Amino acid sequence: MAYIGRPSIVGNFVKLDAITAVNGQAAYTMQNGGSNFTDYESVNQFLVSLNGTIQAPTTSFSVSGSTLTFVSNLATGDVIDFIMVFGNSLSAGVPTDATVSTAKIINGAVTNDKIASSIINSQTAETSIADADEVLIYDSSATALRKMTKSNFVSGLGSATGEFAFRVTKSGAQTISSGTSTVLTFDTETFDIGSAFASNKFTVPSGKDGVYFFHLGVITNENIGGDKFQASIRVNGGGVSFTANSGGSGSYRAGITLSAVANLSAGDYVDCDVFQQHGTVTVSGGSFCTFQGFRVS
Repeated sequence: MAYIGRPSIVGNFVKLDAITAVNGQAAYTMQNGGSNFTDYESVNQFLVSLNGTIQAPTTSFSVSGSTLTFVSNLATGDVIDFIMVFGNSLSAGVPTDATVSTAKIINGAVTNDKIASSIINSQTAETSIADADEVLIYDSSATALRKMTKSNFVSGLGSATGEFAFRVTKSGAQTISSGTSTVLTFDTETFDIGSAFASNKFTVPSGKDGVYFFHLGVITNENIGGDKFQASIRVNGGGVSFTANSGGSGSYRAGITLSAVANLSAGDYVDCDVFQQHGTVTVSGGSFCTFQGFRVS
């Protein structure tokens, strides 16, 4: 289809700084705005007027770097009227390699379609991440990309569900003396996400203050009748405890299930104890005695 109307012009057209002719000199430095000019591809892009006469490229002058050289020395009275440099107006204006600077790209002009997927999928796949490692996020309030360390990223999520969770049991029965509070021992870990359970207790790691949920299930091997049997989930050895009792005239073994939610600080620890007044009593092992918990927020 033919073009209707005034055709568009593609190219970078520059009028160079004025040059004063020097008697007996053929070579002159070309400048644009006081800086040496070299932004051209061919001598044929130059339009040079000398004493009102347009000069023929190559025949009357040549260019090299920022130097324009006439075939003959100029004399006193000669006038270089102007030097115009034209971009390539015959093509679509395709820039040469390594010539497009950051300033030439409009903010936000680079879209997903122009970004190779290999930028991400060709990178080495990590199987773990350290606290000091950095992740990339998008800050919608500033419309900009930001980076954060893994430790700050996790703490900034506002929820740590799944960060710490454990479930432990006993491999065998534990003897509980009458009239004495006895700490329950747990020697089998079903899982311990975050590795915060050890030595029969869960300890809040540094920087992991928050709300935690705990649950204890415990059963005796004996029928204790109406005698007292009590279990507790304790914070810091009993400063704060959550307690439940089992008793009465039941004909089967005494059992307690107990849940607790606690707002804990770094260094706080949580364990379990039992108390009974029946004589010698043993607490069942395996899944009959289970302690578990996880961080809520």
